[in-house]
Amino acid sequence: MGELQKLKVALIQTTLVWEDPQENRNRFSKWISDLDQDTDLVILPEMFTTGFTMSPTNVHVSEGPGTLSWMKELASANELAIIGSMVHTEEGKHYNRLWFCKPDGSHASYDKRHTFTLAGEDKVYTAGQKKLIETYKGFSICPLICYDLRFPVWSRNTEDYDLLLYVANWPEPRVNAWDALLKARAIENMAYCIGVNRVGQDPNGNSYVGHSSVYDCLGEQLAFSDKEQVLYASLEKESLMATRDKLRFLADRDSFTLQL
Repeated sequence: MGELQKLKVALIQTTLVWEDPQENRNRFSKWISDLDQDTDLVILPEMFTTGFTMSPTNVHVSEGPGTLSWMKELASANELAIIGSMVHTEEGKHYNRLWFCKPDGSHASYDKRHTFTLAGEDKVYTAGQKKLIETYKGFSICPLICYDLRFPVWSRNTEDYDLLLYVANWPEPRVNAWDALLKARAIENMAYCIGVNRVGQDPNGNSYVGHSSVYDCLGEQLAFSDKEQVLYASLEKESLMATRDKLRFLADRDSFTLQL
């Protein structure tokens, strides 16, 4: 098949410097500069410039637009797409906003729908209302954020996407749920499923052990790590479509209307 039928993804699983966007950008710039030359898509963790902070006022309002510009520049310079979420403040409201930046300069955003009530995220960040579906190199991609993973209705493949992905700061005590749900989302949605988590500690006493993973549409694990590193996986559209044609499970899915 041609190049539009394959997608090489890089998952950057690393520590994060607390509430220090410039230092985190510097670190990720180095990671990205060292990626394999044929990388098509790089995925960064949730709130990759700050860690999972519940104090968005500690992050200057210029950091959101500044990091978006940084992502766009890196995407263009390295001829790849970049996905990751960050603290974004707009018109007095704070968002956990994911950006999907393509090498041609185009970009689109998704605001985390399910804010994490256990940490009080719902008290300081405004929840999103709309899923994002983007096409890149022949793949239809649905990016979501961390706690969204626990909600199968929101994640449900009603758009016939090929790749479902989650960026996260998912702590060690509940990592078994992370593992199980990523695999389940791949199987039930007949799609590739990727989860990108962080490692290390944060000042709130949370420990992160990674477990970033890539699954195919039958739940076969294609990549996994519990340490600081870049994981690579090659996704094949032809293989995905062949499996869907053979096992037409999506044709039997329930129809529903989601009320927000």
